[in-house]
Amino acid sequence: MNEFNEKQTEILHVAEALFAQKGFDGTSIREIAKKAKINIAMVSYYFGSKEKLLESLILFRTSDLKMQLENLFTEELSPMKKIDKLIELYINRLIKNKCMYQILHFEFSSKKRVMDFKVFTDMKKDNLRSLKKIIAEGQEQGVFAKDINVQLLPPTIMGTFFHFQMNRFYYEEIFDFKNEEDFDNYIKTDLTNHIKKTIKALLVYEN
Repeated sequence: MNEFNEKQTEILHVAEALFAQKGFDGTSIREIAKKAKINIAMVSYYFGSKEKLLESLILFRTSDLKMQLENLFTEELSPMKKIDKLIELYINRLIKNKCMYQILHFEFSSKKRVMDFKVFTDMKKDNLRSLKKIIAEGQEQGVFAKDINVQLLPPTIMGTFFHFQMNRFYYEEIFDFKNEEDFDNYIKTDLTNHIKKTIKALLVYEN
């Protein structure tokens, strides 16, 4: 879990909204401080720099996933049910944190600055280890295939989700969504079920 105090958390919420709206480069520390109703020096005191603030935002939005995955492994569920719950957990997190992922995607793709994402990378490695434990459990029970590329399962889940989000106008037209609620409900039901079937096919069927 994160160790941010109440004031830090408030600053992170403000920064996230501004980064998503105006971009990282288009947002100044002064703007963040003004909207958070604090002195500029307080932002520097808590985070050091705008880059460090972004790194803290990423950790703030992702740090509790490790605990949730570890708890999922210990639940009295079949490996297949655990995978279902894991996919739901991923999708719900992506929906909840889509502003942060939008910012992150831009930063990774723009390569305008060198940023230290080691802590974030280490966290993803921890999450992957938790996923591997669930897969190994299923393999030991003879439920899952032996030749699974576990490393590619998270990008398969997230890639499908982000493709759907990035082509929103196209899917709104072909599925005749009337409003944002229709779009969000489709993600939580049909798209999530599609991803579950895709992942299960990768887990069960041998090459």
